[in-house]
Amino acid sequence: MDRSFARDQISRRLVLIGAAGVATGFVTIRKVAAQAVHPGAHVEWLNKLVGGKKATPGKVKLHIPEIAENGNTVPMTVSVDNPMTAAAYVKAIHVVTDNNPQPQVASFYLSPANGKAEIQTRIRLAETMHVIAYAELSDGSVWSDQAEAKVTIGGCGG
Repeated sequence: MDRSFARDQISRRLVLIGAAGVATGFVTIRKVAAQAVHPGAHVEWLNKLVGGKKATPGKVKLHIPEIAENGNTVPMTVSVDNPMTAAAYVKAIHVVTDNNPQPQVASFYLSPANGKAEIQTRIRLAETMHVIAYAELSDGSVWSDQAEAKVTIGGCGG
């Protein structure tokens, strides 16, 4: 077995996030190269995920520190005030930023078996920016919340 291939393809972070995804639902992770952000990139990405549906403020609570001393590891919790039954549940939670090199942070796919629509993770932020959490419900509606995180030390090499 070529071990260099395995090391190049699987990072510790990917394994940890994958394990968290197994415990809480499914996680989509994209490894992408840093590139310049254009205004509205996060909206374009969300439109692809939810078919262009407009998000309504409410139901979603995004908790993130107002000031992050280190942008490399910013704790974040997203919870959705919605039942998790077979008839009504949160299908997905998408997290985006408006000024990161890549706007998509993560997507968490849930089912009624999760019992509670809440995720906790740490994210990397390049600089002070808005973090936006979207919840896609089984009835097709999309809800959102956002918060600004002020970063004092850049998380992407800054």
